[in-house]
Amino acid sequence: MNALNLTLLYLLAAVMGVAFCRWLKLPAILGYLLAGVLMQPHTLGLTFGQDSESIKYLAEFGVVFLMFVIGLEFNLPKLRAMRQHVFGLGMAQVTLTMALVTLGSVLLAWALPQVWAINWQTSVALSGAVAMSSTAIVVKMMADRLELDSEHGQRVMGVLLFQDLAVVPLLVLIPALGAEPDKLLGALAVAGVKAVLLIGVLLWGGQRVMRWWLTIVARRKSEELFVLNLLLMALGMAWMTEHAGLSLALGAFICGVLISETEFKVQVESEIRPFHDVLLGLFFITIGMMLDWRQVVLQWPLVLVLTTLPVLFKLGLVALLAKVMGASSGVAMRTGLYVAQAGEFGFVLLTLGMREGLLKPELFNPVLAAMVLSMLATPFIILGSNRIVMRLVTSEWLQQSLQMTRIASQSINTKGHVLICGYGRSGQAMARLLEQQGIPYVALDLDPDRVQRAKAAGQSVAFGDAGKPQALIAAGLNRASAVAITYLELPNVMKALAIIHQTAPHVPIIVRTQTDRDLDKLRAAGATEVVPESQEGSLMLASHALALVGVPMRRVLRIVQEQREQRYDLLRGYFHGVDDASDDEMQEDRLHTFVLPQGVTGQQLGALLAEIGEVRAISLRQRSGQPLSTDDDTTLQGGETLVLSGKADALAQAEKILNT
Repeated sequence: MNALNLTLLYLLAAVMGVAFCRWLKLPAILGYLLAGVLMQPHTLGLTFGQDSESIKYLAEFGVVFLMFVIGLEFNLPKLRAMRQHVFGLGMAQVTLTMALVTLGSVLLAWALPQVWAINWQTSVALSGAVAMSSTAIVVKMMADRLELDSEHGQRVMGVLLFQDLAVVPLLVLIPALGAEPDKLLGALAVAGVKAVLLIGVLLWGGQRVMRWWLTIVARRKSEELFVLNLLLMALGMAWMTEHAGLSLALGAFICGVLISETEFKVQVESEIRPFHDVLLGLFFITIGMMLDWRQVVLQWPLVLVLTTLPVLFKLGLVALLAKVMGASSGVAMRTGLYVAQAGEFGFVLLTLGMREGLLKPELFNPVLAAMVLSMLATPFIILGSNRIVMRLVTSEWLQQSLQMTRIASQSINTKGHVLICGYGRSGQAMARLLEQQGIPYVALDLDPDRVQRAKAAGQSVAFGDAGKPQALIAAGLNRASAVAITYLELPNVMKALAIIHQTAPHVPIIVRTQTDRDLDKLRAAGATEVVPESQEGSLMLASHALALVGVPMRRVLRIVQEQREQRYDLLRGYFHGVDDASDDEMQEDRLHTFVLPQGVTGQQLGALLAEIGEVRAISLRQRSGQPLSTDDDTTLQGGETLVLSGKADALAQAEKILNT
């Protein structure tokens, strides 16, 4: 087959495999693996026939690009922020997994040499592969399920980050293990020195050189030159480490890490994004192509054992470690379920061990098949994790009930309060202002340390997920006068909006965003008002500029207030509490929420407003929370939620008319 035929076949298999998996709502990676299995010589034999050298070189390119992408996504600030989980649970998981798997493998080879005939070097290489988990699948599924900030999500990310770190010494160690037995110690020592020198030079001076070189390239203002330069650096650094006696993958990974620590990271990510999935697909297709299913069928009992035992072992070990380190039984079990499978780094280490002669084909194929099967099972394990935990951990339902009880105990005597979702900087600033005005509030947050410190300071904060209806109801959602969503992650915000409107459609919601890009989407989802930080920042900049050039402060304040009133409908009034009874406050515009009675069904909004008098319609929503037009000719239906703005007397008249 010529190059064009191979390229078309590769793309066709990738498209069909990914489309099939997405139809089943499975990760695209599994589609690439399936495509590789179908294309490889021992299945349909569509591509290279028996040309294993072609597959080998294609696989090496796949490994290089995979490691470059993973290195680019490596996040040192996140590593520092999560150091407790990274160097606690993550280090313990990798170290103990490798130690116990190596020991068990050596003992099995000693007890049953006719079944498991491998040496200790091979055992170490296998233990490194077993210790790895699938970052690509797990992180994607946690992001889709909005679990990255949960207790088990943070622990899972800590484990995955340490595995990213651990792969660097393993990429140095495995080639050295392939040396002759009498030269092994010398090879390990030389590899260690090379690794320390090379990695030290790259990390110490490499970042400066990388920043200097990328600056020169960027000044040319050529996208083509920039992309070509990225490919040159990734392949060049891989070539450098290979000729230093290390591995291609190590150089590509370090190249990605060096770029990720420069100011060009965002630009590089945007340039490489179109190729990101293609590069990952290339790697996983080559993994599927390397699998000899004939050997798998002949050794199916061994494949079954190699699939089941490592998954159960890692599940039990991680759950035990998480429990010892302070997690509840349910969180510990979920953490174990999420990292029990094999991963991309495991494939990299396995293929490296095969290339160095540590694994024979009769062992490589069953292990590779077992890793593929465990990755295929991962989406189903994660999707069913809640049911598994509820069935295996008898105390989990009690823990969830206790958490809801703690939240409810803080809000049970509170009525007309503001429910704050997220207690970061914005949430805390809002809580302080509410407290100064004597307005009650209840805040929910998923950071246990933050919640503990805030509660110790006497603040009304509870540990809970605003994306779960049980937590919102326990926090008094139905009794709240308003809800403020202070976090910025759009999927989390949309999920909370949907739950709030389904549970309490009459409660107004204020949402914080960075820009007004998603303003229409948030309003359509049920947000009463959206407050973009960029808008407020520009108003503050303008007000300071006006004051500095001599505009009187009274006039500056009036201009800013007028701009805000034009931008935010709700700032033309506000929701008053029961204690707002001073003469001045009685003369101010205020807001009031009405659930329309069935008697107004079929009446037009303009006619109702004319009957009431001095009021304006701010918002109108269906029972489902869907916003409606506030034009005069809008036809009203009973059960809809109407927010009116006006003086206290006018709102009292409105309440009288609507209740008669």
